[in-house]
Amino acid sequence: MAPDSLAITMLREPAAVQLHAALADARYLISERRGEIGADLFDAAPELAMVLRLGSMIHDIDFDEAARRNIIVCQRGQEGAMRVAEHLMLQILALLKRLMETEAIARAADDWAERHATDENTFAFNWSRQERLYGLHDRTIGILGFGEIGAELARRLAGWRCNILYHRRKRLPEQAETRLGIRFCPRDDLAAQSDVLVCLLPFTPQTLASVNASFLARMKPGALLVSAGSGGVIDEPALAQAVLTGRLAGAALDTFAVEPIEASNPLVLAARKGANVLLTPHVAGGAPDDAWQELADMFDPIQEHLAGKPPTGRLV
Repeated sequence: MAPDSLAITMLREPAAVQLHAALADARYLISERRGEIGADLFDAAPELAMVLRLGSMIHDIDFDEAARRNIIVCQRGQEGAMRVAEHLMLQILALLKRLMETEAIARAADDWAERHATDENTFAFNWSRQERLYGLHDRTIGILGFGEIGAELARRLAGWRCNILYHRRKRLPEQAETRLGIRFCPRDDLAAQSDVLVCLLPFTPQTLASVNASFLARMKPGALLVSAGSGGVIDEPALAQAVLTGRLAGAALDTFAVEPIEASNPLVLAARKGANVLLTPHVAGGAPDDAWQELADMFDPIQEHLAGKPPTGRLV
């Protein structure tokens, strides 16, 4: 996907000495929200002309120091993260509106009541007498595991009059929280306060099945759990039990401990029983026709700079 004209060195969570060695003759740094980018790093990169941040979280870049050294800073959003955030909105709204149940009712077209042609004064509002159909406004949304997807979700929730809480291992700077309209919350408090809890945890030995029966028991009664984080983070039998008993009002998942999902998965069985459960086959990131082109396009600011053109997404 990288242009042949560029020599790329990829480092995954490098130690400082390894990163500094790689930067000694680097002209461009492509970065994903890992560690501070400031004077210490710039000292190790005397040839650096540009920092290209992949994603929208830029709180850890020292823009003033970059400007003093005439280092360009560009930012390029991650389309995949945006699509996952959109999918999360779908999951949240589907559960609040009990979409699976209400859509099945309309599709079945059963004889709920006497039928009439509708006009401005004649209609059958809620003819199936549904209950517990809610809106998103004034709800508290908790985001557990806050990275690029969480930031994109917070932006999409901004116009919905929601109270947005988040938890991550390292709290964001106050200015980043203010810009995103979010408030940090300890993990247990996040569970207790959220009307909708969104799980975006990555898979690690520490997070494996960490959203378990104990965690679910701390959630607000009648809350919803939505997940597009890594599979294996959620104790699926415990979650299915919480929904079936009414402890939680619903759940929506896009990733699972075993994929493709098994027919015996308790969440599948709960959904088949008519529970407020929405399951999608790990498609939140989408499948666009131009996926490879999206990846190639991330190098556009560098290519433009090399060509003497103003780079796309320039911040400094």
